[in-house]
Amino acid sequence: RLFWFLWLVLGLFMGAVILTVQFTTDWETGWVQANTSYKSFSHVQVNVDIGLHIGLAGVNVTLRGNPVNQINETINYNEHFPWNFGVDYDQSYKEGLKKGLPSPILYVAEKFRAQSPCAVHRQYRIAGHYVSLTLWLAFCTWLISILLFSMSILLYGGHMLLLTATLILFSLLFFSTVRNTLKCPMQFGPVSLKTDYGESFWLTLATGLLCLLLGLGIIILNSVQPEKLKLIFSLDKSSKEEEWDKSCLPAEPSCSAQDGLIVPLGELCRVTATQL
Repeated sequence: RLFWFLWLVLGLFMGAVILTVQFTTDWETGWVQANTSYKSFSHVQVNVDIGLHIGLAGVNVTLRGNPVNQINETINYNEHFPWNFGVDYDQSYKEGLKKGLPSPILYVAEKFRAQSPCAVHRQYRIAGHYVSLTLWLAFCTWLISILLFSMSILLYGGHMLLLTATLILFSLLFFSTVRNTLKCPMQFGPVSLKTDYGESFWLTLATGLLCLLLGLGIIILNSVQPEKLKLIFSLDKSSKEEEWDKSCLPAEPSCSAQDGLIVPLGELCRVTATQL
């Protein structure tokens, strides 16, 4: 029971991570504290924390004041600019301009426009699309592996776990390749905003390695000691019960159930018929 409980927890954890990281915005994150202008064409300086959070479907820019209330305003913003297919990133940027968002948010968001000299929009957008597609495939293979394990098909379940790990690691490779090849400086006076891998990236990496270890462990154990693998999944107990049930069929004279059913003819009761 303890093993099946742990297996259930691990299986649900892997599936939840694969599904959740598709919608998170912390695949790549960065923070910087700076004194910068609050509005365009204004010399008023504010002390703020500027955060950049890059996900598969867009970018979030956070702006928090130190303290929050400065220049008679509450400085606490978290703006999302999507770039997934079917959504116009430049249009969301223009809407931010119309809303009069603070200058630091517009400055960071402008770096990811299609017309920006940084030229990161297309690469991040395509990478996010392929990473999301690969993770959806990994989620499907994970479901198949759970189904195979529930049907006690252990070897093929291990192969599907191995395929799930391969897809997850390939998705991380797609994302890291784009991040390592693109450089876009975001300068706020003497300090610059730099990003690094976020929580979603490391959580996905841990899930991929976990799938890899479990898949390899099941495949190796099946080839080296298949009886022990069946013992772990409690398959030997069910097979013994089936053998015991077969040994007690009525065709065998040694079965106790048959002994109770067969009665000698001499001991049968005589029936007296009365003539009407």
